Amino acid sequence: MQTTTNTVLILGARGRFGLTAARAFAEAGWRVLGQTRAGAEVPQGEASIEWLGIDLYDTKALAHAAQGATVVVHALNPAYTNKAWMTQVLPMTDAAISITRALGATLMVPGNVYNFGAAMPAVLREDTPQVAQTIKGKVRIQMEQRLQQSGVRSVVIRAGDFFGGGKGTWFDTTMVKEIRKGVFTYPGAPDVSRAWAYLPDLARSFVAVAQQRAKLPAFEVLHFAGHRITGQRWLDVLTPLAQSQGWVKPGAVLKMAKLPWPIIRIGALLVPTWGALLEMYYLWQTPHALANDKLTALIGAEPFTPLPQAAQAAMADLGLVKPAASRMAQTEPQRAALAQ
Repeated sequence: MQTTTNTVLILGARGRFGLTAARAFAEAGWRVLGQTRAGAEVPQGEASIEWLGIDLYDTKALAHAAQGATVVVHALNPAYTNKAWMTQVLPMTDAAISITRALGATLMVPGNVYNFGAAMPAVLREDTPQVAQTIKGKVRIQMEQRLQQSGVRSVVIRAGDFFGGGKGTWFDTTMVKEIRKGVFTYPGAPDVSRAWAYLPDLARSFVAVAQQRAKLPAFEVLHFAGHRITGQRWLDVLTPLAQSQGWVKPGAVLKMAKLPWPIIRIGALLVPTWGALLEMYYLWQTPHALANDKLTALIGAEPFTPLPQAAQAAMADLGLVKPAASRMAQTEPQRAALAQ
């Protein structure tokens, strides 16, 4: 009989990261409670998740339904517009804090690199100064301050851009959108190295940290290194997949197209989402990576799926290729480049 000591509540369990995290916790033997909006359709074939159709802001009802949960994962995000972030992120955070406090649990939150701003150094550590100039960056700083000041045990695990685990990222909405036509669209300079997080690896890291949470202070920030990838590296990895599917001829390579940022700049005056994207353009021009020393000191080697396998799995999640025989992550010692 399973005890309540290993029960996790996932807020926003229907979402990309929420569902991936729910699966990872379930695979590790946790009881998983998945919060969704009341009346929302839940994914089929997820028998390991107990769905709670309760609105996030009905905090008393949600905490009551999730009694026994010792970890809460806040996987909710508003629409990708500055207005939505300014008006919804902090209320969502407050609701998550309230639920976690009522449960006497630990709150876990996925973070990003927005906090550091355009002047960020090439290697980002937990104590790197946060000097964001963008609206989203400032909101993320406020969010983490709210967590730290709440008195609720909290841990932020910061990571780079997501890929894998379904739709809704740069990977599927832009980069491989036209791959069946032999075109790979890259939003930035092809030689700039950036931080990327393969979602199943990040989710497994959340589980590993949750299992070691008793060793953490009341508020902690950890960095997930993930992958450091250039546009050219993406092209090199995706081209063999495209060749195997007949999207390009044998021996040929994918065509690398550029995202039309000048058009986006003009459209940003009328389309709020484009305006929000434009504000974060610097992330495609600024080399950055996350140093995971603190994370690996806590959990050991970071879960790590080599990029060719991760890319194929991400493509399979989108229905573009068949899944590989195995998706089990490997582990890799801390990246030597980050230790230099």
